[in-house]
Amino acid sequence: MADRLAGMQIAFLTANEGVEQIELTDPWRAVEAEGGRPVLVAPEPGTVQAFNHREPADRFRVDMTVAEADPKQFAGLVLPGGVVNPDRLRTNPAAVHFTRAFFEAGKPVAAICHAPWTLIEADAVRNRNVASWPSLRTDLVNAGARWLDEPVVVDTDGPNVLVTSRKPDDLADFNREALAAFAVAHVR
Repeated sequence: MADRLAGMQIAFLTANEGVEQIELTDPWRAVEAEGGRPVLVAPEPGTVQAFNHREPADRFRVDMTVAEADPKQFAGLVLPGGVVNPDRLRTNPAAVHFTRAFFEAGKPVAAICHAPWTLIEADAVRNRNVASWPSLRTDLVNAGARWLDEPVVVDTDGPNVLVTSRKPDDLADFNREALAAFAVAHVR
């Protein structure tokens, strides 16, 4: 099973500042452990400043900007959370377009914590089951989603597989289901 994602590139889309570090690094390592190649995509070149809640943490090198990235080169998309990260992404038209392209192409998307804010802006949650940080419940319901307070939700009622989770404590479940969705997409 260690090579389920062999040869696959998985995009990790973050803002240049504000991503919750564990929600970036834990799925990243899970993709690598399965033989996949995670690629850090951000609005600007340079680095991404991660956070541990409200405290600055490590910096990570951006592999390509969202303007340079072509969704066709990726088998799936991971949207890590953090409060600031998706709030910045949802106001960036290129990031929203990039996110929406995965849904239009039927490719799996995995979003955790506050990341569904970007999904709302991409109009990708209508009639979908979605988990998130509890404070996003009203936003998601108003965008037409069915909000669920569960560790991980796998929704297949749309053009793609959508995997969502609530918080860092859910990362084991989130990673398991995201990797399964990416592996199934790889087999197709």
